[in-house]
Amino acid sequence: MSSTSSSSVFTAHSALTSHGWDEDWADAFTPYAAEGLLPGRVIRVDRGQCDVVTADGVLRADTAFVTPHDPLRVVCTGDWAAVEPDGNPRYVRTYLPRRTAFVRSTSSKRSEGQILAANVDHAIVAVSLAAELDLARIERFLALAWESGAQPLVVLTKADLVPDPVTLGHLVQDVETTAPGVPVLSVSAEQGEGLDVLAAVVAGGTAVLLGQSGAGKSTLANALLGRDVMDVQAIRDVDGKGRHTTTTRNLLVMPGGGVLIDTPGLRGVGLWDASSGVGQVFAEIEELGRGCRFHDCAHESEPGCAVLAALDTGELPQRRLESYRKLMRENQRIVAKTDARVRAEIRREWKRRGAIGKAAMEAKRGRVR
Repeated sequence: MSSTSSSSVFTAHSALTSHGWDEDWADAFTPYAAEGLLPGRVIRVDRGQCDVVTADGVLRADTAFVTPHDPLRVVCTGDWAAVEPDGNPRYVRTYLPRRTAFVRSTSSKRSEGQILAANVDHAIVAVSLAAELDLARIERFLALAWESGAQPLVVLTKADLVPDPVTLGHLVQDVETTAPGVPVLSVSAEQGEGLDVLAAVVAGGTAVLLGQSGAGKSTLANALLGRDVMDVQAIRDVDGKGRHTTTTRNLLVMPGGGVLIDTPGLRGVGLWDASSGVGQVFAEIEELGRGCRFHDCAHESEPGCAVLAALDTGELPQRRLESYRKLMRENQRIVAKTDARVRAEIRREWKRRGAIGKAAMEAKRGRVR
């Protein structure tokens, strides 16, 4: 089988095209095909095993061969895997290099990252209109989505709870201002409004559905899939939240084309080395920063700061700047825990700011005397 070509690999497993199989994946899989391994996409992972869809059907495989110390390199939903053709148990030997990866930090004191989904084209951030909009949380989700390499999309669910079109329009506009460069759609899965537009946007690719518990993800997933696959729980009237109805990440084919990965409701959405993603969420602040007098301006109190000038004129809302600062600080902390060079840079910056503050205080005392 040494003469195996990518075209023959693609043709032999063309039944996988509904799950995202293409010529590029076939090309990457060619050396594994020569070893007699089967390509397949991971549609579910639990307890060291996974379900893999192959041209021959869904196989149950063990991931013991792919259990590195780095938690970001474990097999996850959305991976394209190389699976043994037979055996009891079967094993996943490896997975193909990921095109994109959605990663968040865990609550672990070891500052580990957790990979939620791989090879995603669209990151759908579901936000419920049953509760007051939390713009800062939306910004956090978007930072992780941009960092993953996927195209973010904000979907405001339960639009039927906002019957006034003017009010709904204002809510959409608020989110659009919070999410520059990101499509924002309002949908009602109950009434079928906006679903055709959403399905058209994500057709042909892999979409991951993200959001808090109670955001309506399971109802939205059922609507996109055209059948009741996900369990749906009632939402508490008090705070608009619900219990986790999805406990694992599942990859399912949508009838209009493309696949959908549903995820459990995320209580905590910690950043994981997402400086680029944060920069894209706050593109207007990054653009303003290019006009600052100092290239390393922290936008705190430096003279000639274009960001602070925009704040004074009202061009930049205070809330946006505070959210930007918070996410940048958080991201810097998580990176510093795993990067000695960054830790050293932070210490130097603290010393520099301390020296500036000390000099300012001494100058002030001199003037008083």
